[in-house]
Amino acid sequence: MANFYSTEVEIICVDQYAIAATIYTPQEALKGAILIGPATGIQRQFYASFAAFLAEKGYGVITFDNRGIGGSLIGNVSESDASLQCWGEKDMPAVLEQLKTTFPNTKYHLIGHSAGGQLVGLMHNAKDFTSIFNFASSSGQLKNMNRTYAIKAHFFMNFFIPLSNTLFGHTKSQWLGMGEPLPKVVAQQWREWCNSEGYVKASFGKTVHTHLYDDLSTPSMWVNAADDEIAIDENVEDMLSVFTKINAETLTLSAGDYALDEIGHMKFFSRKSQVLWIHTLNWLEKY
Repeated sequence: MANFYSTEVEIICVDQYAIAATIYTPQEALKGAILIGPATGIQRQFYASFAAFLAEKGYGVITFDNRGIGGSLIGNVSESDASLQCWGEKDMPAVLEQLKTTFPNTKYHLIGHSAGGQLVGLMHNAKDFTSIFNFASSSGQLKNMNRTYAIKAHFFMNFFIPLSNTLFGHTKSQWLGMGEPLPKVVAQQWREWCNSEGYVKASFGKTVHTHLYDDLSTPSMWVNAADDEIAIDENVEDMLSVFTKINAETLTLSAGDYALDEIGHMKFFSRKSQVLWIHTLNWLEKY
């Protein structure tokens, strides 16, 4: 029998947008509280097994859908004005405030997956995190990828996204196995940032006028997988270069070392990859 319980909640952002979230509450003494920041277009249910594992270990956890995705999509996806930027500036800060309200007087940690770690510098309250543990969070810069995968990535970013947005008013990323359908501006910004150095840095002084990328000195662990063709070492370093004061450690995992067939960009959070989760626990216990 599980020694935690889960609750579905609605979180109201600063602009009154409602975010769908799930809170996992341990029934034993609380060790800390964790915000799981999702990858682009990935619903919170994807992280359910991982969140349950952490709750079993005594951590309060919150998972959520960014606006325009899953349970946080209001109306038709083609009518959503969501952006990557507002996910970092509005959605994630509101979710952190909910986490602090639900689990007061404890330590708060970010576990970011891809975009969920990239966007932390846009959060006005990011300094409330005691630590950051990111998996597959990199700049995703196309020019650094190996040639074979770069062709696929260029097709998706520079052909499929503009064409799909033109034809359908949003990006049908699910057609290519890239998560949920994406609001138009989310996909446009994703395309722009992955075609540039430093990801979100491409928008500094344009649409991003205030941020904490130059201020965060939070202890952070940046984990990637050797078989991930997106979050390669060069792109992790490129993303880290945007955080000018971050206290960062890096770790590259090889599937074979854990008797796994694959880790890639997504499978760290799979129940089948539970052998990898000790890295998360060891990190949390340090901070």
